[in-house]
Amino acid sequence: MSTTSEPDEDAEIMLRLKKGESLALNELMTRWQTPLIGFILRYTGNTEDALDLAQETFVQVYESRHRYQPSAKFSTWLFTIATNLSRNLARWRARHPIVPLDAAEGDDKPSLGSLIPASGDSPSDSAERNDLASAVREHVENLPHDLKTVVLLFEYQDFSYEEIAATLGCTPKAVETRLYRARQLLREGLVRWKI
Repeated sequence: MSTTSEPDEDAEIMLRLKKGESLALNELMTRWQTPLIGFILRYTGNTEDALDLAQETFVQVYESRHRYQPSAKFSTWLFTIATNLSRNLARWRARHPIVPLDAAEGDDKPSLGSLIPASGDSPSDSAERNDLASAVREHVENLPHDLKTVVLLFEYQDFSYEEIAATLGCTPKAVETRLYRARQLLREGLVRWKI
């Protein structure tokens, strides 16, 4: 994992929460809030949704504290909750599309950070890199749930095949197959970029 927390420490903190030490939840939130929000943001593509779902994930952790069993890594359990919440939101949004009343057609403005080239880059290099990053983000967002989740957990959260398998309830071989298929779809979608 890319976090600084050790699995044993997380399990110990969760067991303290299970025993009634409510402040232990704050420790878990401090340790896991940033990677969790990053995962959900990449999944949903929306900052507000990521913040809401991360909060809801921790609410479910608290509500499920009595059922917690430290048989698997805490991160696996946490990201299983986040994955399920993200998938449920995506399904709900597919059935209930949102059209903002104040959104004008073609009102996509780039952020200031994307307009400032990195040191030493020409404006065209910077623009091409930003276009590629945007294309990758869009293609990852459009992958089917199982493929998208595997890519996000493997590439951005540094989960092993075994951890992803535990999170998704499948085998490590299935994770390997899904990752291969996701990369294949991304290559096909990004053929213009010669990736």
